[in-house]
Amino acid sequence: MTTNPPAILYLALGTNLGNRFANLQAAIAALPPAIRVLDRSPVYETPPWGLTSQPAFLNMVLKGGTHLAPLALLAHLKHLETELGRLPAVRWGPRLIDMDILFYDGLSLATPELVIPHPRLHERAFILVPLADLAPEFVHPVLGKPVRQMLAGVDTTGVKLYEPTG
Repeated sequence: MTTNPPAILYLALGTNLGNRFANLQAAIAALPPAIRVLDRSPVYETPPWGLTSQPAFLNMVLKGGTHLAPLALLAHLKHLETELGRLPAVRWGPRLIDMDILFYDGLSLATPELVIPHPRLHERAFILVPLADLAPEFVHPVLGKPVRQMLAGVDTTGVKLYEPTG
């Protein structure tokens, strides 16, 4: 009996409420067994994006493997966010935890529920900085640019490595 290899995916994790570092750790711990964490970026503290009158975020990117199909993966991540305490909120507003699918293998997908690659990742330093730590040469399947090139095109002001205390 042979099984298909898992899809390789990149997930962005972000939080700006409560114990931010603990929120990220809880999210990582909740991923298995559906998502096997293969690598993780350092954690960065980043200024809020979109709605700027809110606390700074902690952001990171994970590389993982999964046998879940893209829409099942999305449903699983949204379920985990709720289990971890996320409540409905304003778009780009404060959040206890946010998990977004950035890439899923080399897939390009556009449905009403899900767009892969993430449609705005190439504009966001808070995604590109940690993503470049893991996969600087990964080529965006739609834009045809490697992560390092997309990162060179964004303002990284205010994005700084986070060192947990305590």
